[in-house]
Amino acid sequence: MASWSLRIGSRTFSGPGPFVMGVVNATPDSFSDGGRFLDAGAAVARALALAAEGADLVDVGGESTRPGAAPVPAEEEIRRVVPVVERLVAGGFAVPISVDTSKPEVARAALRAGAALVNDIQGLSDPRLAGVVAEAGVPVVLMHMRGTPADMRERARYDDVAAEVRDELAEALRRAATAGIPAERTLLDPGIGFAKTAAQSLEVLARLGELRTLGRPLLVGPSRKSFIGAATGAAVEERLPGTLAAVAAAVLAGAHFVRVHDVAASRQAALVAAAIRDAARGPVSV
Repeated sequence: MASWSLRIGSRTFSGPGPFVMGVVNATPDSFSDGGRFLDAGAAVARALALAAEGADLVDVGGESTRPGAAPVPAEEEIRRVVPVVERLVAGGFAVPISVDTSKPEVARAALRAGAALVNDIQGLSDPRLAGVVAEAGVPVVLMHMRGTPADMRERARYDDVAAEVRDELAEALRRAATAGIPAERTLLDPGIGFAKTAAQSLEVLARLGELRTLGRPLLVGPSRKSFIGAATGAAVEERLPGTLAAVAAAVLAGAHFVRVHDVAASRQAALVAAAIRDAARGPVSV
């Protein structure tokens, strides 16, 4: 893809990466660590630990998006997320903070508290959220998903999954542009595990390079996902090796950002994959 540059908070990202986004789930029911970081103090400590491990960004969410998850009222999501953002910002947190939400009210509150990026699993399907992002002038992650977490399993029907994900992400870019968000402020996420079977998720990863034709940096979130369990039989808490394999594969296929729970290990895997990727282009220093 052509060169790109994206300002997120106080940091400018550009080039092939890889960059690592650490996950902070301030929820009682996320699929892999629900309840561990529901308390604001625990969530803040987790964000600090991820930054110390080398996270380039930290993504704070207050609503589980696992398959079958019920929606959380905006007021409750704000109660979970905003104190975490406020405490991090007040403490001089040096890493840009992303808010993982599809609700305009939550995004507005988190941005006012100091978040610098909106990570929307629904790809700006809600025009009100698009308006909040456009007004704030912040970047946004446009993720591919069909339906909602409650019904996305039933919507995992494709004739050509990678081509359809590409086309639907292109439509998300058009929605952003219509709302006044330029393409230069967007990242694209193929939504591994969202409205996709394990086999479909693997195919999207294998064909990730096809999404580079959209001309925007790619963020991939394979961490601990069910496709790893389908391929290996590993339980959620045993999926770090599979996650590292998927991180390396994503970087080799063209991902610029990876979103993970285990930052230190994933960062090492991503850097080695990037060194292999770059070695194919000629001699490099390591």
